[in-house]
Amino acid sequence: MQYLAKDVEEYLDQIPEDRKEVFKRLMTSIKDNLPDGFQETISYNTVAYVVPKTIYPQGYKANPKEPLPFIYLASQKNYISLYHMGIYADEDLREWFIKAYKDQLNKKPDMGKSCIRFKNMNQIPYDLIKELAGKITVNQWINMNEDNQNEV
Repeated sequence: MQYLAKDVEEYLDQIPEDRKEVFKRLMTSIKDNLPDGFQETISYNTVAYVVPKTIYPQGYKANPKEPLPFIYLASQKNYISLYHMGIYADEDLREWFIKAYKDQLNKKPDMGKSCIRFKNMNQIPYDLIKELAGKITVNQWINMNEDNQNEV
């Protein structure tokens, strides 16, 4: 599902009631643990945590008009997805996350390259998401992004 919203409150209003509290709890887990400098906004029709253009004027390589994305949180038709660009860019971070997830839930995460899908609203490792959110600072993310651009 895609929600068209001009701000986070409007996005939240559109989420089905049965997952609204879970979504809000995930937002809080991320917001309260992100290092200083990231900003909550709506980007690509999702709740996003980005490096604002006031900090990184170059913006997102694929669309320089947009701020540098870091984490997206979206309510899909059958699940909630969390897109963490750091686990796509940093293999060590990805391996840490997969191992920690397995240790906590006794199963592999349902993942794509940067996407973590939560289909069971009762099996979300909030403490792990909190820890993941705090692993990369704004400056580290900018440097990782620039390093990855130079490799292309």
